[in-house]
Amino acid sequence: MKKITISFLFVFALVVGAFAQAPAQTAVTLFKNVKVFNGMDDELIDADVLVEGNLINEVGKNLSEDGATVIDGGGGTLMPGLIDAHVHLVWNQGMGEYLNSRPSYITILTLKEAENTLMRGFTSIRDTGGDPFGVRTAIENGIYPGPRIQGSGMVLGMTGGHVDFRPLIDQPRALGGPELSAVAKQRGGYIVDGVPEILAGSRDVLRGGANFLKLTASGAVTGVYDPLDISEFSYDELKAAADEAKRWNTYLAVHVYNDASIKTALEAGAMVVEHGNLITEETMKLLAEKDAWLSTQTGVFIQPLPPGSSEDQQNKQKETREGLDNMFKLAQKYNVKIALGNDLVGPPKVKATQNEELVNRTKWFSNAEILKQATHNNGKLFELAGPRNPYQDGPLGVIQEGAYADILVIDGNPLEDIKIMAEPKKKFKVIMKDGKIYKNEL
Repeated sequence: MKKITISFLFVFALVVGAFAQAPAQTAVTLFKNVKVFNGMDDELIDADVLVEGNLINEVGKNLSEDGATVIDGGGGTLMPGLIDAHVHLVWNQGMGEYLNSRPSYITILTLKEAENTLMRGFTSIRDTGGDPFGVRTAIENGIYPGPRIQGSGMVLGMTGGHVDFRPLIDQPRALGGPELSAVAKQRGGYIVDGVPEILAGSRDVLRGGANFLKLTASGAVTGVYDPLDISEFSYDELKAAADEAKRWNTYLAVHVYNDASIKTALEAGAMVVEHGNLITEETMKLLAEKDAWLSTQTGVFIQPLPPGSSEDQQNKQKETREGLDNMFKLAQKYNVKIALGNDLVGPPKVKATQNEELVNRTKWFSNAEILKQATHNNGKLFELAGPRNPYQDGPLGVIQEGAYADILVIDGNPLEDIKIMAEPKKKFKVIMKDGKIYKNEL
């Protein structure tokens, strides 16, 4: 009896161990009956797309795979998931409300906006100011749905600059004022002055998980104290940030509008110009020579500013809006690398206009060029962060073998009618991110 019991337990242990060690079955999905926009070419191609796990395994005709879940695209367009290169995922309120909200409430709003962003077809975002990294961890651990997030963390700004939203009665820290501003307490940005503080701020932001650095190098439309024409930070301060980013094997991006500040930032080593609306031809040529990126937006300059905006802010928006035409024409002339972003801040009804960014650009670009900006181009911008880019298993923004399986299936052909991109709820029939389907209406 004892021997039988021991034998039974031994066999039972072997069986349990075999099941425990059996690898999880890799999900396989096969898309058929679709026209493919691969993110790089101007025309659609007839092809099937095979996904294994979180990567695209094969793109070709008449593919088959035993055990695959087959999705019939109904003749629609299969394309890479959209990428937004300039997002503020954490900022989902007006400035006053944001600065006075509990961090836990801000996190809840951020989680909800992350889900909304994904369901608008944006499978990846580049966050350019704030602290979305806890939310990113929740998304990556499967706790909550949302896009991939590459981020700058807290923005670095100077006293009186774009990050400085302190009331006038608050003095700078160096002159007896509060140790941290309200924006810093909400993890929005540091006010730093001089090279030593620039270095300390840069190192702290990168220590906190930032994938690149962002610094404000000129005045801003929504700024309180900073006119558009001023230069924020000296050449030495800008160079200190750019050099520190390089030591971390990543790069410096700069919020900047006026031409003089763009030129100084490029000469100091910045590799991404965020906005750049008031750039001149000479500086655009320099940007091309430096092989830097121009991260552009339109909607934030076209749509009305939030209620309560000052006359000064409205005038600054008008000036930047009028600069769009010249900026885009110069960018095309010198064949610079153009990223597509939104820079939308505020409540959900504002963020809900995210997809309209693609439609706004038809004044300057073809439908194919716009779609490339929102996929392949922005995917290449992610790669600029080098080893700090959290997504190393394959390229983003393309439909090709070995790429991340971030996929949309759309009812219609956006190369012919870009307006359908502004109707994600109606026209986006499948949304897949990292090989997992979040929406399937086919």
